[in-house]
Amino acid sequence: MTATDHALQLTQAAAAAAADKLGTDLVAFDVSEQLAITDVFLIITAANEPQVGAIVDGIEEALRELDAKPVRREGDREQRWVLLDYLDLVVHIQHNDERRLYALERLWHDCPAIPLLVDERR
Repeated sequence: MTATDHALQLTQAAAAAAADKLGTDLVAFDVSEQLAITDVFLIITAANEPQVGAIVDGIEEALRELDAKPVRREGDREQRWVLLDYLDLVVHIQHNDERRLYALERLWHDCPAIPLLVDERR
């Protein structure tokens, strides 16, 4: 089983929105073989708490245009690690410190990486 076309469409839109808000180190993994609850993990780094919030807002706005709303949102009070759950896609927006500490890529490095069609150097 691989990620659905819908999950991939949401992933690309979320990645583009994150890049527009200067999110960095974007990486996406197809976790559909390992997890029954979602198809894709998208991980994004933000330099500070306000930027975490801006990326979250940008992603929600972009995905709303695709008629997608998160079914769950966690961590938005602290703005250090916000998780947006769109069922097919789970987005992790992490402050630099949390990204280094939790190193989610290490946990999912065996999963296929999804090429992201974004330019992070805007």
